[in-house]
Amino acid sequence: MIHQEPIAKPAPLLRAVARALLRAVVTGTADPPPAPRRGQVRVPWPRGRRSATLDLVRLGDAALAFVAFAGGVAYMEGPAAAARWPHDEAYLVIMSATFSLPLVLRDRWPLAAWRCALLALAAGAAVVGAFLNPPYPPGAAIACLLVAYSVAVRCDGAIAAGVWLVSCLTAVAVDVGTAVPAVTGITVAVLFGHNVRARRLATGRLAEEERRAEDALAARAALAERARIARELHDVVAHHMSVIAIQAEAVPLRAGGDAARLAQGLAEIRALSLKTLAEMRQVVGVLRGAEGADTAPQPGLHQLDELVATASRAGVTLRVSGSGELGDLPGTVGLTAYRIVQESLSNAMRHGSGSDVTAELVRDGDELRIRVVNGLPADLEGTPGGLPGKRPGHGLAGMGERAAMLGGMFRAGRIGAEFVVTATLPIKGDTG
Repeated sequence: MIHQEPIAKPAPLLRAVARALLRAVVTGTADPPPAPRRGQVRVPWPRGRRSATLDLVRLGDAALAFVAFAGGVAYMEGPAAAARWPHDEAYLVIMSATFSLPLVLRDRWPLAAWRCALLALAAGAAVVGAFLNPPYPPGAAIACLLVAYSVAVRCDGAIAAGVWLVSCLTAVAVDVGTAVPAVTGITVAVLFGHNVRARRLATGRLAEEERRAEDALAARAALAERARIARELHDVVAHHMSVIAIQAEAVPLRAGGDAARLAQGLAEIRALSLKTLAEMRQVVGVLRGAEGADTAPQPGLHQLDELVATASRAGVTLRVSGSGELGDLPGTVGLTAYRIVQESLSNAMRHGSGSDVTAELVRDGDELRIRVVNGLPADLEGTPGGLPGKRPGHGLAGMGERAAMLGGMFRAGRIGAEFVVTATLPIKGDTG
């Protein structure tokens, strides 16, 4: 048995054609004119009144309509007089005005202008066809082409296709002798207008994508800035509050009832608290963008001595050793190295033994290697995990992010009875 493929029914195609014709002739609407657009100029009014906007496109259409009107009257007067036109000459003026009217309407209402142009062409051909060949003035033909172009620019493809089909059928029905050039002109006008519409839509979509990309980049930049400020606040608050907490606990014990030593310890706590508040104001001031915000330089390796002194006052021994040229490091590298040592000291105070911390900084060519080691309390030496007795927190994550921003490497974890933080920061190419 021979199997035959079923023949596709033309019903869907016919329905699509009928829908396109219905939208073109009756129900379709056009897009509004693009705003702002070229051809609009400001015209100042005298006596201080507000300026007005002059649309050169509509002004040009009005001028073209006047030319078409005058040319149409002159075109029809000669043959009408020779053929002994039975009606009053006012008919010629009305018909010429009807032929040229769509040119005035095509910018604001392109579909309405096209419908008026076709009706005027058919009605005019029926009235003056006996003494005109072709039965319409050249201005009417130009008006039909221009309104067809406007429809193709401002309407979707289905409406444009319906306009093209109806226009071609009307051109054939009005005058068979000029049907070929008329259909060719209408086809060119519609295709050209559709191409202009496609280019405008593509340009609009591209501009929208660029705007979204710019918004996404701005959002990413804002998130990155928020993360950077969060790291700065964490490093400032976590370190100084750890030192303050340890000092507040150690000062009474070290004073041993001596009021002078107690007052000195409390003064140190107060000075450290004020320093913490000043650094927080500096970071928050940059975040707010306020005028007059404190823009003191960010800390660097030159402040490691202050870090050692602060740790000593809290009862923690911090030993710092360095090799290589550390004095001319770029600002971002110096800040990152300082924050890594600072945060490692804070972690040692909070989680480690708090008695012995060693920091080693070595510059080797275009790299800065950092190694911070602290001992573990005896009750935590056998606990599993990267951070003694704790889950990795914001401090370790912040140190890793700082190193990653410079293209470096960061590791932290327990080795035997010690907790070791290591980082490698590239120096070459950093602008500071």
